[in-house]
Parts: sequence; C-alpha cells; structure tokens
Amino acid sequence: MATLCRPAVAVPEHVITAEETLALARSIHADHAQLPLALRLIENTGVRKRHIIQPIETTLRHPGFRERNEIYEREAKARVPTVVRTALDNAGLSSADIDLIVYVSCTGFMMPSLTAWMINTLGFRSDTRQMPMAQLGCAAGGAAINRAHDFCTAYPYANALIVSCEFCSLCYQPGDVGVGSLLSNGLFGDAVAAVAVRGEGGEGIKLVRNRSHLVPDTEDWIAYSVRETGFHFLLDKRVPTTMEPLAPALVTLAKGHGWDASQLDFYIVHAGGPRILDDLSRFLHVEPEAFRFSRATLTEYGNIASAVVIDAVRRMFEEGTAVQGHRGLIAGFGPGITAESALGTWMSVRAGLAHSEVPQPRSSRPVAPLEGADRL
Repeated sequence: MATLCRPAVAVPEHVITAEETLALARSIHADHAQLPLALRLIENTGVRKRHIIQPIETTLRHPGFRERNEIYEREAKARVPTVVRTALDNAGLSSADIDLIVYVSCTGFMMPSLTAWMINTLGFRSDTRQMPMAQLGCAAGGAAINRAHDFCTAYPYANALIVSCEFCSLCYQPGDVGVGSLLSNGLFGDAVAAVAVRGEGGEGIKLVRNRSHLVPDTEDWIAYSVRETGFHFLLDKRVPTTMEPLAPALVTLAKGHGWDASQLDFYIVHAGGPRILDDLSRFLHVEPEAFRFSRATLTEYGNIASAVVIDAVRRMFEEGTAVQGHRGLIAGFGPGITAESALGTWMSVRAGLAHSEVPQPRSSRPVAPLEGADRL
C-alpha cells in the first residue's frame, strides 16, 4: 500500500493581481498588434492573483541567465525546508524515515540536484535515493506521485517524499512578445509544495494504479527553447485541444481497474487553464464542480506548474468531505504532450491503523536495500 498524505504548500509574499497584470500588459505592449486578443485570453484564464518570489518591478528586469539561476538556487534553499518539515509532520514521519526524494522543477537548474543539499542539510539519511525530474514540466507533479507509488510498491515498507519547487516568474522573457508568451506572462505563478507517500499507515489517498500516456507527434506543442537568456517558454495554439486525445487515456486507466471515470468521488487534475477543466468535464461526463480543487488553485495561485496537483490535493484535505473508500483520479498534463495519471481511494486514519496497527519505528521495519531489485 502507498498512501499520499496531506501536502504542505507555500506561496511567496509578493502578489500580482489580475488587474495589475492587465495594466502592465497594456503599458508594456501598448503598440502590440494583437494586444486585445492577449488581454482577452489573460482575462479568460480566471486567475485572480499570483504569488512571485520577487517584486514585480524586479521580475520584469532580466539580469541574465546566470543571475536568475543563482536566484533560483538561493530561493529554493530558503523556502523548501519549511515546506518539507510541514509535509513530514503531516505524514507523521521524520527525515530519517524517507527512503526516496522525488524533486520536480522546470524553472531552474542545479547539479547536484537540490536533493543532495536536502540530504546534507535537513537530516535525511545518506542512503536516501534521489530522483530529480526537470523536463516533464507541469506533468511532473503527476509523474512524481506515480514514481513514488512505484517505489513504495517495490519496497512495501518504504516512504517517499515529493518536493515541487516552481519559480515560473524567473522564466519571464521581456523580448518574447508572441500571443502565447503574453498569455503565459499572465498565467504562471510561483510555489513550493511537498507531500509524503507512506508505504505503511497514514491518512490520505491510497494509490492503487497509475499510467503514463503520450500523444504522438506533439513534442513541439509545449516546449522550452534554451538560449543565452535562459528558458523561453513555447506554447502552441493547439494546446487547449489536448484533452480530447488525453481524456480516453484517463477512461482506459479507470476501466482497467474496473472503475467508471465518470462516476468517481474526486478529481485532482493539472489546471493549465480553464479550457482544460471545461473539456475534461465534457469528455469525462462529470459536473464542472468535480474540478473545484484544481480550479481554486488556478484562480488563487495561477498555473504553478508541477505543484498544481499537490495543491489541489491539499485543498481536498482542507475541505474535509472525503470519506473511507471514496474513489478518485489524479492527473498531471505537460510537454510531450504527456499525461501522468493515477487512481486512488481515500483511506481514513482509523482504517489505516486497523490495517497496519501503530506504525513501526524505523529500527523495527525492513529497510529498502541499497542494491537489488531495486506563506513562505
């Protein structure tokens, strides 16, 4: 059994509202031939505000790729620890209980990964496995959950920690003035999120099955162009149509487990924009209210990339309406075009303890071998 526990999510202190975003677009791009279209697209996202790691006047300046990446590393090291500790506390675990750290981020680069710094700094064991993910974009939230599930399935007593650190504001490029870029400037926000996956015990979503699916010949629909000035986000106008080919993959996943994707109790999906949620509602034949957690993340934080699905899970925990046995779907969408999806059932704390009794301390649990089958 692998249980996705209560996440911890934090957003930076600097806020930009939808009104401020539109005013900036009108000011900076006053002569842009397609400005009315870009403004309309930004308004239609439904994003009310976003949080960013620097004041907007600093964000709008481009000091160079090197300095931006130094900002990424500094801010990640300053902001990740508190979120990690909260996520571990939520799961009833300590750093020493973690066997795998899955670190996901597509907005900065470090080698060694931040996982090495975490192990050296935050009390994780020196034999903790590291799994950094840098190139799955927004799909990485779902992929991290799935890889943690796979690991805990291979090692039933093991625990995994997922950390998402997305500073999308560091990818702002003043010279990118295509409509897709202007839309992105009004859509993406910054956040840090963490969640533990327990191999035994715990309250949350018991993961039961997962699946990856790539839509053929769509590699250039969502992409980065890496240039001297850093990451340049490329967004094809066909991206909003991707739920039509991806929804059947979600249906197939549910059907393979004997479930009907239209009859589930909760839906946690990546909210890249309102069109994704509206189309999923139509193609899966579920009410729009089913995606309330994802829509709330989009409205209050914007698209926070891989952290969206983790924040949506947090909102489901906070709502407190899930009961033992509730069935649901988790899905992240991103470059490829890729879907990383999972099925799970809600496990209450009483049922979890009945299954495994009081969780054993680390010293009495089998330890996964090092080799073999192996607001901020």
